[in-house]
Order: sequence, then C-alpha cells, then structure tokens
Amino acid sequence: MSSRDPSCALSLSLSLLTTKTILQLFLSISTSLPTHTPSFCFTDSKTSLLVMVAEKTNVTSCQFSQHEVGNTDHVSDKKKERWKKTPSKAHTSPCCFFFLFWVWTLVLSTCLKSVLCEDEGWDGVVVTASNFLALQAFKQELVDPEGFLRSWNDSGYGACSGGWVGIKCAKGEVIVIQLPWKGLRGRITDKIGQLQGLRKLSLHDNQIGGSIPSTFGLLPNLRGVQLFNNRLTGSIPSSLGYCPLLQSLDLSNNLLTGAIPYSLANSSKLYSLNLSFNSFSGPLPASLTHSLSLTFLSLQHNNLSGPLPNSWGRSSKNDEFFRLRNLLLDHNFFTGNVPSSLGALRELNEISLSNNRFSGAIPNEIGSLSRLKTLDISNNSLNGSLPATLSNLSSLTLLNVENNLLENQIPGTLGTLHNLSVLILSRNQFSGHIPSSIANISTLKQLDLSLNNLSGEIPVSFNSQRSLDLFNVSYNSLSGSVPPQLARKFNSSSFVGNIQLCGYSPSTPCPSQAPSEGVIAPPHEMSKHHQHRKLSTKDIILIVAGVLLMVLIILCCILLFCLIRKRSTSKAENGRGVGRTGATRAEKGIPPVAAGDVEAGGEAGGKLVHFDGPIAFTADDLLCATAEIMGKSTYGTVYKAILEDGSQVAVKRLREKIAKGQREFESEVSVLGKIRHPNVLALRAYYLGPKGEKLLVFDYMPKGSVASFLHGSGTETSIDWQTRMKIAQDMARGLLYLHSQENIIHGNLTSSNVLLDENTNAKIADFGLSRLMTTAANSNVIATAGALGYRAPELSKLKKANSKTDIYSLGVILLELLTRKSPGVSMNGVDLPQWVASIVKEEWTNEVFDADLMRDSSTVGDELLNTLKLALHCVDPSPSARPEVHQVLQQLEEIRPERSVTPSSGDDSII
Repeated sequence: MSSRDPSCALSLSLSLLTTKTILQLFLSISTSLPTHTPSFCFTDSKTSLLVMVAEKTNVTSCQFSQHEVGNTDHVSDKKKERWKKTPSKAHTSPCCFFFLFWVWTLVLSTCLKSVLCEDEGWDGVVVTASNFLALQAFKQELVDPEGFLRSWNDSGYGACSGGWVGIKCAKGEVIVIQLPWKGLRGRITDKIGQLQGLRKLSLHDNQIGGSIPSTFGLLPNLRGVQLFNNRLTGSIPSSLGYCPLLQSLDLSNNLLTGAIPYSLANSSKLYSLNLSFNSFSGPLPASLTHSLSLTFLSLQHNNLSGPLPNSWGRSSKNDEFFRLRNLLLDHNFFTGNVPSSLGALRELNEISLSNNRFSGAIPNEIGSLSRLKTLDISNNSLNGSLPATLSNLSSLTLLNVENNLLENQIPGTLGTLHNLSVLILSRNQFSGHIPSSIANISTLKQLDLSLNNLSGEIPVSFNSQRSLDLFNVSYNSLSGSVPPQLARKFNSSSFVGNIQLCGYSPSTPCPSQAPSEGVIAPPHEMSKHHQHRKLSTKDIILIVAGVLLMVLIILCCILLFCLIRKRSTSKAENGRGVGRTGATRAEKGIPPVAAGDVEAGGEAGGKLVHFDGPIAFTADDLLCATAEIMGKSTYGTVYKAILEDGSQVAVKRLREKIAKGQREFESEVSVLGKIRHPNVLALRAYYLGPKGEKLLVFDYMPKGSVASFLHGSGTETSIDWQTRMKIAQDMARGLLYLHSQENIIHGNLTSSNVLLDENTNAKIADFGLSRLMTTAANSNVIATAGALGYRAPELSKLKKANSKTDIYSLGVILLELLTRKSPGVSMNGVDLPQWVASIVKEEWTNEVFDADLMRDSSTVGDELLNTLKLALHCVDPSPSARPEVHQVLQQLEEIRPERSVTPSSGDDSII
C-alpha cells in the first residue's frame, strides 16, 4: 500500500486498539488470581498501550519503580490498597508474560507502520489545526478548473498521510506544497504565513495572478520558492529577504514590476536567484554583488537601468570565496562601463550582458576568468580594441561582441582559444587582416566577421578548416580569391559586399592567370608578340565555327520568340471568352488581380521571374491555371495550381499591404529563390502584377503538411516510428541549413509548414518570408506566432525571433510526432509541452506516446524515451538551456541511424 491512501493511518490505529483491548481482558483475568496481583498499572499516553508491572518479584519477575513506569494518578486508591494486601509469588507472576506481550505488540505496530507507510515515511501525526486552516484558505483563493485539489477535503485527516495532492508533512506541519502544471488560477493567500514549517513552495507553470504575499517573510524554514511561468503582478515584498534559510528563488516569466529589494541578499544560503522575463525597473542592488553564496543570477529581459556596481567580489575579508558562476543581465537598459571587478569572480562560467547600453572599453580584468565558457556582450556601444587578455580564457567556447563600436585589428592571439566554438565579431569597425591563426581552432563551428572594415585576402589556411558550419565575411573590403573549400561549402551571401573578392560564385570568377611559368610579360612585349604571330589554319576554323554557332543561336531565339508571342495572343483571346462568361477564373481558385490581367496575361505589364526548376511556364499559364484553394496563413492564401500540361505547383498569393515595395521585394526574393536544400522547400518563381499583386510559386508537395499527416481527415492510418523519426531528422537538417548556411531564422515553425513529398521527405516551408514583409507586418507575425502552441515563452518579450525560439518550435513538433496530439488543442488547461512534462513527472511516461508507437515498444522503446528527453530539452523554458540545432540533429542520428523508410500515407495539404 502507498501512504497516499489514508487507510495507512486507520489500519495502524485499529491494530493498536485491538492490542489494547486484549491486554485489558488479560488484566481483568489476572486480578482474580491469588498467586500474583500487580501493584499498579498505567496507560502510556503516547502509544495507548496498557502496561502492568509488579512491585515485588524475584529475579524472574519484571521489576519497575513507579518513576520508571510513569504517573499512576488515574488508578483508584482503593484498587492500589487491594493490590498491596495481596501477596505476590514470583513463580506464578504473569507480569513477564504481559511485558513480553507488550513488546510483541510494539514490534507488530512498527512492522505495520513500515509496511503501510513505507512510500513517504509518514510519521503518523495528523496535520495541526493552524496548518489545516492555512491550507483551506490556500485552496479557497485558487481556481482549480481540473479538480486537482478535490482531495483537499474538509476533514483534513489525509493531509499529511498522502491523501492531499502535492502536500508533504513532518510532525504534523506542512513542509512542501508542490502543484506545478495544474492549470491553477486565482491568487496565493496571505494565510500562507501560518505554515511555519514550510520549506518548499512549487507552483510554477500555472496561471496564478495577484501579488506575492508579504507574509512569506514569516516563514523561517523556507528554502525554495518556484513560482515561474505564472501571471503574478506587483512587486517583490522586501520581507521575502528575511527568510534566513532561503536557497532558491525563481519568479521568472511573470508580470512583476518595481525595484528589486536590497534585502534579497540577506540570506547567507541563497545560491540561485532568477527574476528574468519580468518588468523590474531601477538599479541592480549592490547587495547582490557582495553575496558569497550566490552561484546563479538571472535578471535578463527586464527594464533595469543605471550603471552596474563596481563592487563584485569585494568583501571585508580577503579570504572569502565568491561562487557566482552564471551572470545573466542581458536585454535591460544598463549604462556605463562594464565593471572591472567582474574579474574577481573566478568561478564565472557565463557572462551575458548583451542588448544593453554599456559603453567604454572591455576591461582587461575579464581575461583573468580562466573558467569562463560564454562571454556575450553584443548589441551595446562598447569601443576600443579587443583586449589581448582574452587569449587567457582557455575554457571559452562562445565569444560574441556583435554590434558594438570596437575597432583596430582582431588579435591574432584569439587563435590560442582551442575550445572556442562560436566567434561573432560582426557589425563593428575592425580593420586590418583576418588572422590566419583563427583557422587553426579545430573546434570552431561559427565565425561571423561581417560588416567590418577588414581588408586583405581570406587566409588560405581556412581550406583545412573542417568544423565550420557558419562562415560570414560579407560587407568588408576583402580582396583576392575565396579559398576553394569555403567557396564550395558556403553560398554567396557569406561573401557579398566585398568588391574585390572573387571566386565565390559563378557570377564572380577570378581573372585567369597568365600561362607558362606564371610570369606576366610587360605590355609592350606582349603586343609585339601578337603583331608578329600569324593565325594558323586551326585557329581560323575555330573562329568560323564559333561565328556560325552564334548565328544559329540567334536564329533559334528569334524563332522561339515568335512561337511564344503567337501562343500568348491565342491565350489572350481565350481569356476574353473567360471574362465574358463571368468570374470563371476566380471560381477555379487564384483570384483575378485585375480584369485587364486576365485578358492580356503577361503582356499587360505583369512580370514573371523564374529560378531554376523542372517546370517552365509563362505568366499566362500561371494566371489561367485551374486552381484550388488549399488554405490560408498569416502571409496570405495558398492554392494548388494545375497548369495546362498537367503539372502542379503551389502558389502563395501574399496579402495586400504587407509586402515591401517592389525594389526591396525583388532584392530579397531573389536571395530566397537561390536557396536549395533537400529538406527546404524550393521557391521556383515569383510574379508581380501591375496593381502590386505578388505571387510566389513553389514545388507542390503531394502528401501535404506534417499537421495534416498526423491530424487530418483519414488519420486512422497507422504511422510507424521509422517514418516519424525520418521526418524529425529531415526537419533538423533543414533547420540546420537555414541557421548555419543561410543565416535565416524561421520565426514561425509549425507542423503546418513542414511539408512532405511523395516519399515522405520533409521540407521546411515559409522560411525567410519575414524578409519580404514590412516592419508592421512582421511585428504582427511575432505577436501571433505560435498562438496554437508552438510559441516560445520568451517571444512575448522579444522584438524578433531567434535560433532558440526556432528550437522551441522544433521541440513542440517532436512532441507532436511522439504523441500525435495537436499543440493547438488544450489538455487539462495546459499546452502540449506542459502536459507532457506533467505526465513524465508522475512517472506515467508510457501514457505520453501515441498508441501506434506502443505496439512496437519492445523494439523501439529506448528510442522513444531518448527522443522524448530530447524534445523536453528543446522546450525548456530557459532559452540558454535549449540545445543548438546541430546538437539536436546529432542526437536524433545517434538515437536512430538513418535507414530506408517505407512511406506512409497522408493527405494533400498546403504550403
């Protein structure tokens, strides 16, 4: 049995009561025996067991003094006198028998307690009256739509025995309240201050509002408070800082305001403080910089301002040790210099000061942090040079100083950072050459030097760099040829904006070198040589053949032009007939952009631009195609268009007034049209109508979207694990390409815009469309992105999406593949990630997975569990805790190496 069942206490009490009754029966019998009568007896108030002893016995008797036995006031004087007058005989005394029987009863009760209450180790003490009243008030202030608190009954008998959900006790006092992911609303009662024994309060991931009660300061034993991901308002009560044993306080992702109390640093045991993703204002309390116990401090995404105190790591005693490891202050309004005293925090692993208003130089003292792994000071106004002392950061894996005012040369000593994985120096004023030593960092995966004033050639040593996933030197003053290895691996967007740079695309070839020994002859010698050289017969034949070939090509072009013009005229006449019969074209699907366009097609001023692709068609072919509305999205309406030759394309008609002007639009869409990857949907063409209409033409995906594949009509069809895992791996490959090769953040990744071809290969769609939209349109997309369950929690504070928000969306789709549940459908008042986490927490993991997958759980059970762990890692509420996309792909490939897949059936769908 489990201690969660209140029958534990009932069974124990019944066993003791039965033993008491038996002893009373033996006592009544024993008093009538002439051979022995006990001198007195007593009742132990703690165990409710009758114990009897004899006053006069020999060595075989049980001899106890009244002091040893206890109080006997409840025994009548008459009965005591009768006992004393009765002689006792040791050889007939039943005292030992009764004493041994009592010992047996005690052992029995202990065994019963260990069997019945072994799960939680309940001490058998019911909840105190004051704690019971506080819990009742706690329940009354909350709204419990799912009925999780219905077990909190009026009697209070099961509160400490495990009968009340989320409650743990010790000696009748509540020590833990743990109710995360329960969909609770309402507020936290002020009566919580009556729970004097409370050690941990965990109510995270609910919808609790109201303010934080000041009565928290009355809890002397409070150690942990976990209230993140709620809707708490108001300020933090200063009394919370007077809980002497407080160790962990997490109020992140709420609606809290006001200043951070100085008193929070009062607890000498506080090691973790997370107040991120709120609206706190004012300065950073200097008291926090003196805390010896603090190891984790996160105040990111608030409205904090003013300079940072330059008192980090300073105390009255020189031998005191500061333990701070993570300092996260990004996305605030801090000003002034980066404190040099940070160099005293020798245990620091992570510093994030990005997106503030810091100025001045980067302090040299930062170079003394030998354990530092992450240094992000991007998007500030820092100036000066990169300190040479940064080369001392032997553990550094990420250095990001993007978008500052840093200048001078990039230190060549950065090449000594052999653990560096990400180096981002873009959007500064660095000059000079690119240090060749950087190419020697074997662990380097991302290098961004774009938008600087760098000159010279790209070091040829990058030819031997195999680990790079992202390389960007665009918009500098580089010259010479791009090393072949880089030119093959990265597209032109990594090199554009360098006028004298060549060899990175077919349109930027490098000048051919002179023949023979590689020595170029002087101009006058070359001209003299050509004057005396006579053309050979072979040269003449080649020249004539070339001229004839050119003439032939010109004739073919003229003939082709005449045929196309004739065909266009014929279709224009057919268009007039369509116009006379009514809005036939609109009934077919693609709405008419204007009556004149229908009649004249591409000759009426419209512009159709093709990228490479297997299907060739004219503007008239597209506009007159039979079309079927497939769906609508944030960006516009999607059609399935069937051309005259029977081929199919998908056409997205962008909504009016959301796209940029024609010049900007064409510039951006030309870049998107060149993106090619097996797991990214190809943009084949675009059309610009004379009235500002804009159409995008994509490959048509016959199996539709992953959403329709999992949840659409006819989804009774079983989808095996092998197919789902292949979809997951394809998505990760496509997203990795967009992030690392094209530097594109998707921003609205859902299962509806991951499409499947005839072989169930997944292709990511709707990428990069934000580049085509106005700022206002993009703001609307961010505001509504993920409204159906794919939205990362931090998006409510961010101005734009980033790689971590894409990872969150990818994690939701992984959960969708595992559960076959739609993130847009609320489950018990919580979204899909919260629901899965609550099931896993209760150790009912098998209930998470789709029933189709559980049929093969004996063979793929480990793969399912490992994928579930990865998905939960991706949807971690903290962006910094989420993996990078290359790590996701690596783990997916390790969980199930790629094998051949038997395609499963699916439905037609949209882009």
